[in-house]
Order: sequence, then C-alpha cells, then structure tokens
Amino acid sequence: MALQNIGASNRDDAFYRYKMPRMITKIEGRGNGIKTNIVNMVDIAKALARPASYTTKYFGCELGAQSKFDEKTGISLVNGAHDTAKLAGLLEVFIKKYVQCYGCGNPETEILISKTQMISLKCAACGFVSDVDMRDKLTTFILKNPPEQKKGGKDNKKAMRRAEKERLKEGEAADEEMKKLKKDAKKKGASSKESTAKVSKKKTAAAAGSDEDHSTSPTRSRDGDNAAADEDDEDDDIEWQTDTSLEAAKQRMQEQLSAATAEMVMLSTEETEKKKKATANGSAKAHETPEPAVTKPSPYDELVGDIKASLGSASTPTQVKAVLASSALPPQDVMNALLDALFDGVGKGFAKEVVKNKKYLAAAVADEATQTLLVQAIEAFGGKCSPEALKEVPVVLKALYDGDILEEETIVEWYNAAVAAGKNSQVVKNAKPFVEWLQSAESEEEDDE
Repeated sequence: MALQNIGASNRDDAFYRYKMPRMITKIEGRGNGIKTNIVNMVDIAKALARPASYTTKYFGCELGAQSKFDEKTGISLVNGAHDTAKLAGLLEVFIKKYVQCYGCGNPETEILISKTQMISLKCAACGFVSDVDMRDKLTTFILKNPPEQKKGGKDNKKAMRRAEKERLKEGEAADEEMKKLKKDAKKKGASSKESTAKVSKKKTAAAAGSDEDHSTSPTRSRDGDNAAADEDDEDDDIEWQTDTSLEAAKQRMQEQLSAATAEMVMLSTEETEKKKKATANGSAKAHETPEPAVTKPSPYDELVGDIKASLGSASTPTQVKAVLASSALPPQDVMNALLDALFDGVGKGFAKEVVKNKKYLAAAVADEATQTLLVQAIEAFGGKCSPEALKEVPVVLKALYDGDILEEETIVEWYNAAVAAGKNSQVVKNAKPFVEWLQSAESEEEDDE
C-alpha cells in the first residue's frame, strides 16, 4: 500500500514519520444513483486517529452532497462522481483543521469537547490547545457524535498506581536489607579490631616481662658493673699529649691551608659546570619551536554548529527541536544559539529570512515562557547584527505576530519591562512604533466592544 506524509506542508519531507495511505476511490452506479466509494477510508481514518464518519461527513458538507459511512461494513459513500485529486485536497483541509496542531503542526492531537460545547485539539507533542472554528458545518456533527473515550483509562491509571506502590515497597525492603548488611559488616570489623588489639597487648606484655627478667638478674648486673670499672681503669692509664714545638705548629698550619684551597678549587669547578649546563639548556629552549595552542570550542559554539548541521535540505522542525532539547545549556542560551545559527551574517532582508525559517522558530516556541525567550533572543541578536538587519526588527516582530509565533501580550510585556529597566538599546527604540500600533489596535477593539 502506497503511503504519504500527513499534512500538505510535510509532503516533501523524506524523514517524516507520520504516514497515511494514499486515497483510493471508485465510481459506482449510473445516472442519478452514481456514487463515489472511498475504498480505504477506514485505513486513512486510523492513520489520522479520527473516526471515518468525520471525514466522510466533511466531504459531504464541502461538496454539498449526501454522504454516508456504514460502521458495520466500513464503506464510505459520497453521492456524485468526484475525482480522487479533489477528495484528496479536501482531506488535506480536514487534516489542517481537525488533525494537525495549530502551534507545531504535529498530527498527534486529541479532540476535546468542553462543557460549553466548544471543540479544541490538544497536542500530545507540545501540549498546545488549538480552538477549532465552530462556524464550520462539521462541528455540529462532531458535537452530536463525540469521539469515543479511550477504554480502560481509569483502570490503567489505577493499575499503574498499584504497580508504583509495589515498586516503592520493594525498594524500601531492599534498602532495609542493605542497611542490615552494612551494620553486620561494621560489627565484624569492630570485633576483628578488638581481637588484634588484644593480641598486640599480650605481645607487649610478654616483651616487658622479659626485659624485667634481664634487669633483675644479679649476676649479669654485677658483671656489667665490673666491665665498666675495668674500662675506666684502662682510660685512666693512658696519657694524651700535644706537640707544641714550632715545627709542629707550622705543619698544622700548612695542612689547614691546603685543605681550604682544595675546597675553593672544588667550588669554582662546580660553579663553572653549572653555568655551562644553564647555557646549554637555554640554547636548546631557544631552538625548540613552541607548539600551537589548541582552543576547544565552547558549549555555546558547539550548539550553534550542531543546529547549522541539522539545517540541511531535508531538515524538519522536529529535528531542530531535538537538537535544542539535547542541549544542557540554559534555555535563554539555547534560544540565542538558534537565532545565531539561522540568521548568522544576515543583513538586508532579515525579515524575509525570518518568514522563510519561521517553522523552526515555531517548533522552538511552545508556550508563553518560550515566547519571552524568543523576544529576548531577538534583542540580544540585534545588539550584534548589522545596521541593515537592525532596522528590520519591527518588521520581524510583526511577521512573528502574524504567524502566531509571538502573542501581543508577550511583546508588550517585554517592551514595558525593557523601558522600566532603563534599557536604551536600538532594538527597543526600533520596536517602539510596532508596540504602539499593537496597543492602539487593542484600545480600538475595546472601544468597539
């Protein structure tokens, strides 16, 4: 079965992982009873995670013809003869309105019906809640035939909670066992230390006892005293004399002088050898060529390089979003790196480049917090870009506002905070006319109401 990407905007993406079957139609009957049978409508509806009755009814509403889907047989019929290309085009419009997320374009959405009978789409990827236009004819059919809730949702949650409690209990029991083992090991270590200490004490006591035995033996002490007395007597018998004659004195002086000169000669030779070694080392260091220092790129530069590498011919916003999510840098640095990678070296035509790459910016902006990060990143980028690009800052803000990437409240709050903080940058000055236009348009709407 031939497959195609879900959504017309992702038609040329070879790596897009959301697929659906190509539509197959068949003309049946003749005359007034001619009908178009969409053969694989059930398979298409499964790929879109929508009831097949919704798509069949949508075709009938848009073509102004009666349509019917049989739940038992799975046959989808639309009165009249209709081309496959025409029905496929209507299916793309249905996907854009009732399947794809209005924020990130992801088809993993769930239809929600509020208590006030309003239909919205909740994205499983970015969490964005898209409000469906209730003026569409299909909305009344959806309200009358709401999508089936996933069966076993509460039971699955309860089972998950029970399993989690059991895991916690098992973990606590394992921790207690580990604590007991550690205590037993500590007790064994303490008992072994005490035994070794007792053995060492016994050895020292035995050694001390042997020393006392030796000291208390009377015969050995007497012999020792007698030997010491004999040595003293021998020393007393020897007479020591010094030759005080003139010749002996001259000889002693000559010996002292020769020893001093010898020491002087030795010192001088050692100093000369040290000087020679120092000069040799200096010349060797002079001849050595210094090795070039290798500078390692910073994590910020590495992230900019990774984003540029992911921006190939077949790149998708999800791939760029994955690169951003894998970074460990602060969120503001990540957003700044995205702008540096997308618009590095841009000059005149900055606004056109933003419109061209707004899908990557939309993928990076999921909520109000990320919108604030994007505005602050534009402010930081304006501080280092060319003057031509700086002039187009208000046009850039309007393009992002028109593309539903930045909301009015986010832009106005950023501007008011910058003015209150006393920021006098050229970005804030250039953004002033656009912010005033937003505020005036808001006040006019309030007056009309």
